[in-house]
Amino acid sequence: MDLQGKRIAVLGAGSSGYAAAALAVSRGAFVEAYDNGSEEKLAPAVAKFSGLGVPLICGDEAISPAGSFDLAVISPGIDTAWPIARVFAAASSELIGEIEFADRLSDVPVIAITGTNGKTTTTALIAAMLNACGIRAIAAGNIGLAYSEVISSGVSYDWVVLEVSSFQLETIADFAPEIAIWTNFAPDHMDRYATLADYYAAKYRLFENLTASSLVIHKLECDLGALPGEIVTFSAFADGGRFRYGQGSIHDQESGAVFPFSEGTLQGKHNAENVMAALAVASHLGLPREAVQSAVNSFEAPPHRCEKVAAIDGVLYLNDSKSTNLHSLESALMGQETPVVLIVGGKNKGLDFSELREVAGRTTRVAVCIGEIAQHIATAWDGAVSCRLATDVPAAVQLASELARSGDVVLFSPGTSSFDMFSGYEARGLAFREAVTALVAG
Repeated sequence: MDLQGKRIAVLGAGSSGYAAAALAVSRGAFVEAYDNGSEEKLAPAVAKFSGLGVPLICGDEAISPAGSFDLAVISPGIDTAWPIARVFAAASSELIGEIEFADRLSDVPVIAITGTNGKTTTTALIAAMLNACGIRAIAAGNIGLAYSEVISSGVSYDWVVLEVSSFQLETIADFAPEIAIWTNFAPDHMDRYATLADYYAAKYRLFENLTASSLVIHKLECDLGALPGEIVTFSAFADGGRFRYGQGSIHDQESGAVFPFSEGTLQGKHNAENVMAALAVASHLGLPREAVQSAVNSFEAPPHRCEKVAAIDGVLYLNDSKSTNLHSLESALMGQETPVVLIVGGKNKGLDFSELREVAGRTTRVAVCIGEIAQHIATAWDGAVSCRLATDVPAAVQLASELARSGDVVLFSPGTSSFDMFSGYEARGLAFREAVTALVAG
């Protein structure tokens, strides 16, 4: 795509918008950025864009552009139904997302990962595995660097491993990764989508430009219909699929290879599925088994995603603060192979925890409920799980430690957002870590 002398509008003043603007400028385009946030709020962004020689138009002026554009690049945080998106769609020859934009300016092959949960761990794991095997790769997209920043960096890579969200996939056109991975699917982001079908359709766009040479890797239980290319399936919970799980190991039904998952740092059968997706990539690329196994065994889960914090008196403490919806909580519970003392709860955002009553009853010996939704959870699970209430995370950790027995897992997997008590799941996870560390010190 030749951008020399083209007039480009970038919508959104966040990291994706800035990266797209910088990339466009580096390719000789005339760039203007637009964000209808207030000028006062966006003052730091105005200064940052100015450093690129790019004006950032804010507030009401942002939805009244002067003239037309050759291209508009929209950031994933902007809904295409919003006025600013509609205005620039009309004022531009084409409106595309930052993922599509960067991809048009790159000739590096892509592994793209989507799904409701597990995307970040799988993306980071695959990138780490490739690098351990001497293949230059970087994790980007919805994780770490924006795709545009990777392209404009000038660093040479053999593969780009992209985490792609439904928001990013809404605005692709020709994006066609060489390898497409679907980790799972469950309801989420219903504040953005009118129906569950709309959310599914956005994610499913990952496959719309694939060809017979593409590789599709997906969870066995997800029926994705007829897709082009080679199909590889996996599951840690169901019989069938090429990659299966049993007795702490992952079994490749095609090659007969057995990978000792339990030797690694990742915990839980849901993480075994993330490893299965990585192993499918490794098999497809012919990576050396010893290097792959070493990379998988030494890989540390991203913070707050079933992260091992400590083992105290035979009890394992796992930080899964990233669990902000029912599906992620369900996955974390079903992934454990020993009795669970669960710390659960947070902001009441209208989730119906009775949907997990049966799963919690099978996996959880006792639940310590916190936050706005604590009593709702205790009521929903009454008779299935013994529930106790705690006032905050430190109190919950202390109570869980008193209730746990040797061989148990204390699992901090809230299943909802953190904004009743914290600025985000990161701060919530840090509070859990600090409380567990206090147990060790005590």
